[in-house]
Amino acid sequence: MPSSRYSTGSVKTVASTADSEAASNTVEYDHVKLLESKYERETIRRVDWRMLPLLGLLYSVTIIDRSNMGIARTAGMGTDLSLDVGSRFSIASCVYFVPYILLQLPTNLVLRYFGARYCLTFYIFGWGCVELASGFVKTWKELVLCRVLLGALESGFFPALTYIVSTWYTRQEVQTRIAAFFQTSIALSGFGAILSYVITLMKGHGGLSGWSWIFIIEGLFTVFCALLTFLFLPDFPDKNRFLTREQTELVLKRVELDRGDSVPDDITFVRVKQVLGDWVIWAHALMFMCSAMPGYAASYFTPIILSGMGFSLSESLLLSAPPIVFAAVCSFIFAWISDKAGRRAIFIVMQSLLNIVGLLLTGYANGQAARYIGIFLFSAGSSGCMSAVISYNANNIVGQTKRSVCSALIVSFGGIGGILGTTVFRQQDYPRYIPGTWATVGAQFLMLTLLALTTATYAHRNKQSATRGVILEGRPGFRYIL
Repeated sequence: MPSSRYSTGSVKTVASTADSEAASNTVEYDHVKLLESKYERETIRRVDWRMLPLLGLLYSVTIIDRSNMGIARTAGMGTDLSLDVGSRFSIASCVYFVPYILLQLPTNLVLRYFGARYCLTFYIFGWGCVELASGFVKTWKELVLCRVLLGALESGFFPALTYIVSTWYTRQEVQTRIAAFFQTSIALSGFGAILSYVITLMKGHGGLSGWSWIFIIEGLFTVFCALLTFLFLPDFPDKNRFLTREQTELVLKRVELDRGDSVPDDITFVRVKQVLGDWVIWAHALMFMCSAMPGYAASYFTPIILSGMGFSLSESLLLSAPPIVFAAVCSFIFAWISDKAGRRAIFIVMQSLLNIVGLLLTGYANGQAARYIGIFLFSAGSSGCMSAVISYNANNIVGQTKRSVCSALIVSFGGIGGILGTTVFRQQDYPRYIPGTWATVGAQFLMLTLLALTTATYAHRNKQSATRGVILEGRPGFRYIL
């Protein structure tokens, strides 16, 4: 009996000791996980602060340089260069997109060989010089030449930014980050309209018009931004110089676990051809084209539409800013909710409907206030759709070659949307631009149709993977985000 009691007590003692050790190990494990989680958050926060403010500044410069045509026209360029004759303004606006479209893929593939820092520094310095030269043109044909050069130099910029962001973050983090720099840049470009108005007050200095000073000063600032790019822009994760070795390994590991493409694959003709053979990629490109139409129309024509509503030059330029800032805030909120929910398509639908309502209000409402509210709505809807469509595509591809090709293809179709957005709003339809409004609304319905087909295809492929074991994107366990 004593031995039996001793035995039982021993078991209890051992069990108690084991429980204590297990509890201790659990606490220790939880503590380690907490430290790892904190270290990961600190690392990603460091990446955020190094990349996103700079990318937002750079892209805002791009938007301002690209869209200051409408502001300059309102400030007297249309009269000085006879841009109001026939379709000259539309021609000068849309020729930008010809090299912009054609050079998307080559410039994005070159990015892989020379690195983001060197390529983007060259692009930004080049278009800053072209922007500066635009301030000294004497004829509309010289302006057209500058616009062609500007399109060629800016062609590799935006796809490079989206490509770079997608190589640093997991799929659930991409849209918020793209929206962060995208909407920051849009908000800053909104204040660019106010800055442009201030610059026009320099009219007469040096014998130059106010619109000339817009191009000159903004061109000089762009050249300065090229220096910032060279000094501070990080390259791809495996080439960065601002993280520790452990932090770099963490970033690469997160991307590898998320989608298995942290290490660049080889670019081959066969691989590029294979990527371009997937119809879903072309559907995404067409969706981005449709989303870009109202975005470019807003950039080029908002000051002109406001002028047609009876506002003076100063009022038109100053009133151009609030809708852009509103668009930035709305789009970032949509992006944040979308990332938290892990959904993309439904939020694209919401923003597209916002776009349609805003376009129709701007075109058909009678009061100034109602039409101005319409500008707010379609500015918010268009900018939000653009970043959302890009994120939807970026979330559902694996492999850096495919990512590079898709970025270039999608943004090139955005250039086609830019051509459409600047040509359907014709001078003879001023001030309400009803035909252009309906063309842009029609593009939104096309985008919604393509979105439904694409999302249904992704859902079907996910179901095949779950029920039949079909491997998606060459990676076991991969699922498309809907």
